[in-house]
Amino acid sequence: MPARIAFVAAPLLVLAYGLLRLVDGLDGSRGPGPAWTAGHLAFLAALALFALIFREMWRMLGRDSLATATTVAGFAGIAAASAQFAIDVAVGFTAADHDAMAPLFAQVKAVPGVSLAVYDAGPFLFFIAQFALVVQLAARRLVAFWTPVLVLLDLTLPLVSKDLIPVGALFLLVSFWPLARGSAQDARRTLVHA
Repeated sequence: MPARIAFVAAPLLVLAYGLLRLVDGLDGSRGPGPAWTAGHLAFLAALALFALIFREMWRMLGRDSLATATTVAGFAGIAAASAQFAIDVAVGFTAADHDAMAPLFAQVKAVPGVSLAVYDAGPFLFFIAQFALVVQLAARRLVAFWTPVLVLLDLTLPLVSKDLIPVGALFLLVSFWPLARGSAQDARRTLVHA
């Protein structure tokens, strides 16, 4: 049951993050403040739910070696993205204003390996694994053929503009909705009887 809820709750939390990010930017800068903190906490909660989602997708895929490798990469990406968002929250609490945030981020990124692991490369594992798992599900006809397209839109829209995060989250919600309604159980039954 928790995995089914996660398929809806995670996109909704990403939507909340995107909307709070827009609200946070209304004054011309982002952070620190309530919208910054609430948005980042929403995304941290979404990442925790994505761990359940990835585990459920792994189970749907029969726990084979490709699904296992993809899921492990996804968990590493979740850890890296979680570290990034936790740092963002801590900097938001520590900084007196927006201008005071930049030197704090610079201090964090100056620690050897942190920039690469937490900002530049690590979080991308989360996004790549998410797409790869959905593609594997679609290849086995455990989700609709259009599901990877919607997930890809969710993942690429923020590259065009981070202001499109809420739109991407809605695409993700539509793509995950059948899984939340019980398709995961149907898919497992199909795998068992195949």
